[in-house]
Amino acid sequence: MTRAPATSAPRPVLFGLTPESRAALGGVEQAMDHLPFRVGRESRQVQKAAGRVVTERRRSGTPPTNDLYLVDPTEPLNVSREHFLIVHNGAHYVLVDRQSACGTIVEGVVVGGGKTGGAVPLHDGDVIIVGSAASPYVFKFRLR
Repeated sequence: MTRAPATSAPRPVLFGLTPESRAALGGVEQAMDHLPFRVGRESRQVQKAAGRVVTERRRSGTPPTNDLYLVDPTEPLNVSREHFLIVHNGAHYVLVDRQSACGTIVEGVVVGGGKTGGAVPLHDGDVIIVGSAASPYVFKFRLR
């Protein structure tokens, strides 16, 4: 795990633009204090038993694969378990789609999807949609 660039460089921050993204962040924003910063779906098993739905979170004791977990209640799913990460390549911040099924939309451009992966440079103010355009998870990438 690496730290974000030195304190003289702007710090990367994700801002939640929807109620679902703010809930996932636990507030309006989350600073990325280390890189890569990984985002993906909370693993859940859904079972219908006696007319009720039972959900389970990631098994305790398993190492986390993400820094930010998103709960995706939609069918079909928008968010992959290992969806995207943000890295710094020495000159720029880059969003890397982790071979997600639906891809990631950055400023209207689909990155990855169909489990192909892909990467795109991030700029201050870029809007990130996790999954398809119908996804409730919309963030703004900011540098502070």
